[in-house]
Amino acid sequence: MHADVHGVIANDWLDRGTWEMVNSVEDALSPLVGVAPGELGPIAAARPEKTGRSPRTLLAPTVADRLKERYGADARVISLSNKDRSAILLGGQRADGAYWDEVGRMVTSRHYAARLPAWVEAFNAEQRVHAAFGQTWERLLPAAVYEAVQGPDDQAGENAEMGLGRTFPKRVDGGAKAVGPAFFSAFDNTPFATEVLGEFVQRAIREERLGHHPGVDFLGVSFSQVDTVGHAYGPDSHELMDSMLRMDRVLAALLDCLDREVGLGRCLIVLSADHGVAPLPEQAARREPGAKGSRANSREIDGAVRHALDTAFGAPPKTETWFVRDGTTYHLRPAALAARETTAAAAAKVVCDALRARPEVAGAFTAAELAALPSDGNDLAAQFRRSQHAGRARDVLFALRPHVGARAGTGTGHGSPHPYDTHVANVWFGAGIQPGVRTERVGVDAIAPTLIARLGLAPLPDARAKPLF
Repeated sequence: MHADVHGVIANDWLDRGTWEMVNSVEDALSPLVGVAPGELGPIAAARPEKTGRSPRTLLAPTVADRLKERYGADARVISLSNKDRSAILLGGQRADGAYWDEVGRMVTSRHYAARLPAWVEAFNAEQRVHAAFGQTWERLLPAAVYEAVQGPDDQAGENAEMGLGRTFPKRVDGGAKAVGPAFFSAFDNTPFATEVLGEFVQRAIREERLGHHPGVDFLGVSFSQVDTVGHAYGPDSHELMDSMLRMDRVLAALLDCLDREVGLGRCLIVLSADHGVAPLPEQAARREPGAKGSRANSREIDGAVRHALDTAFGAPPKTETWFVRDGTTYHLRPAALAARETTAAAAAKVVCDALRARPEVAGAFTAAELAALPSDGNDLAAQFRRSQHAGRARDVLFALRPHVGARAGTGTGHGSPHPYDTHVANVWFGAGIQPGVRTERVGVDAIAPTLIARLGLAPLPDARAKPLF
């Protein structure tokens, strides 16, 4: 399923009722368990209701939800990640446990439990994250191996923040003298985060007795460090290559654990990703000869949009603004529209025309245009149509051209419709899976329907993709 069905349109989005940004798993009625809001920083301490977490915003059932519907207490659903949203959305509404990392501890929320299980408390007491303070991240293999594959260690556009610098070796302390927020940010950007999560996953397999219940158990794991290091250093970096080499070892240890505790012959394993990562704009030509990378100037784009609206309708009152931009989407302010006696549809068309005239923009669409389009296909319009949910719609959506970075300064991102963002791994292993490689286009949206079919569960509503096998 896509966002037009399940409603999770982004990591965060603008709530048109409050005109505040909300997190995709934010829920004021589900406070965190295992950490106090004040430990998460001054902003969280001032707005503790913003720290609650649950799958409340998820508007469609998951594979894990279907398992619980069929087997109830006879099936165990456990989902784990470095990030809250990754653990929560994998586990769905009815998970027996969803755990993620906050300030060096694995936590959950009241949606799942009133307190942490004893085994999670015991894991936290070992302070494995804290033990990494001051350690050095060095490459597993000789530097020449990385240079042969990725080029030089120090590349233009890489992020030098969090005290880690742009080259190896890297001291993991965040530039601080003691464990604290700076260290935790640096730690999350290193493969040590993957290794600690891998150890926690193995503990969960044993303590939750996964694979030993009358029904089918579900273990969902999302390793988030590759995402953070991709943002900071890009896909062509020594940092990302070393992170993948280390993840390979973590996955091998996890498979060994499953073999010991459950037996791989009794497991169905799927390996995939939620997205890729854009190359650093500064490295575009190296990756794709002839490509011209650049970084978009958000202020210039906003200025062009504002000028087009002022020209078409007159400037709004000084107390009001035409729009709020959320990434590569625009929300038009009702008060400004009313002051200039125009409609959202008319203003959205002006915004789209202004965006389409920009050299860095690949395409732009109004909400009305997308609503009238079919959601199948792989062109730009269809991709946008699937990312727009009627209840959480944006007035205008646009995409930047290939190799135009949305981030200013350094680092990179994801979320574009281009192949480097949308082409990800899709690997299956287990009982009934025939060895081989399928060369046709396969979307990650086929994973859930395939699992549903193989497990004999009730179909997911509005799932367009067909089972793979």
